Amino acid sequence: MLTVIATITAKSGRVGEVRRELDKLVTATRREEGCINYDLHVSLKDACTFVFYENWESGEALRAHAASPHMQAWAGVREALLAAPVKVELFHMLSEPA
Repeated sequence: MLTVIATITAKSGRVGEVRRELDKLVTATRREEGCINYDLHVSLKDACTFVFYENWESGEALRAHAASPHMQAWAGVREALLAAPVKVELFHMLSEPA
């Protein structure tokens, strides 16, 4: 299993637009083969900061996700909406799942 933590920072005044775009990703991504979970969070301290917590069956599934039409659509709009590039971190789980 491969875990992804992706941090997204919306430009001030664009939070609603970013949220709508991210919600589209949740709906489409959860249907993808190899997606275990794809959960969107927002910071309690800063409403401009969103985090995706994702688990994938494999690196191959994650690569397919990155190449998907909905991720390509997101890539086409995110620059205008975000204050910084998306920060993506990859992890492998060490403990056994609950």
